Amino acid sequence: MKNEFPLLVTIPHSGEKVPPQTPWLNSLPEEVLMCDVDRYVDFLYQPALGKLSIPFVKTEWHRYAADLNRVPDDVDASSVEGHANAPGSFSRGFHWVITTYKHPLMTQPMTPRLHQELVDLVYEPFHREVRKLYTQLHEQGFKRTFHIDAHSMPSVGTSEHRDPGELRADIVVSDSKGKSCDPRFKDLVIAAYATAGFKVAYNWPYFGGRVTEQYGVPGRDQHTLQVEMNRSLYMDEKTKKLKPEEAQRAQEKILVALTYIRNNLLHLT
Repeated sequence: MKNEFPLLVTIPHSGEKVPPQTPWLNSLPEEVLMCDVDRYVDFLYQPALGKLSIPFVKTEWHRYAADLNRVPDDVDASSVEGHANAPGSFSRGFHWVITTYKHPLMTQPMTPRLHQELVDLVYEPFHREVRKLYTQLHEQGFKRTFHIDAHSMPSVGTSEHRDPGELRADIVVSDSKGKSCDPRFKDLVIAAYATAGFKVAYNWPYFGGRVTEQYGVPGRDQHTLQVEMNRSLYMDEKTKKLKPEEAQRAQEKILVALTYIRNNLLHLT
């Protein structure tokens, strides 16, 4: 299908499926297992993405097993046997050792072979699809590409975050401290979510992740932003259950925001 606009969306953390290679995750209670999953983000965004014909990539796999907003080298000796990085240097890296609420996840490191299996199973297919979308857009003649990496966040920062105890905005837009996109795209996305009725913050407490670092290369006319949504807007953060009426309102606002971006994007090309 031909794309009308040079825009794509990734949703790397909504997957809930535990790979057979990580059985230690199966014994966790749901409120721990889903503690850091961007649960429902795909549900919230997909109606708007479908209506506006915006291509997207998501995964079925759980981020604790292999985090797609990291790179495979973001590991340490507590997650992969014999690794040169000191234990604790990547506790919430490519493989999660603890949650953001300090729940223990891994009691012992995995073998390097298992690490590679998870790279092949989870990481490579997702990023292969992302690269495929970029190639399609370029082949269709779009010289500039624009990319939103969609996430969710706790409503209050934990002790593992940069903002412990702080109440957060509805939306946090991040651009790797100004490195991952044309500032006009950042301004457009902030305006879009604000127009939709969200309270928007910029580069705090999130600066962006490996997705924005890898794909946001303005020198190659690739412009990427990370967009975090406050979970309290649509779910019970303790039980991890959806709040249907609030979720519907969030979906409606996302449609307004993405429509605004799409309708104004060609001014940046």
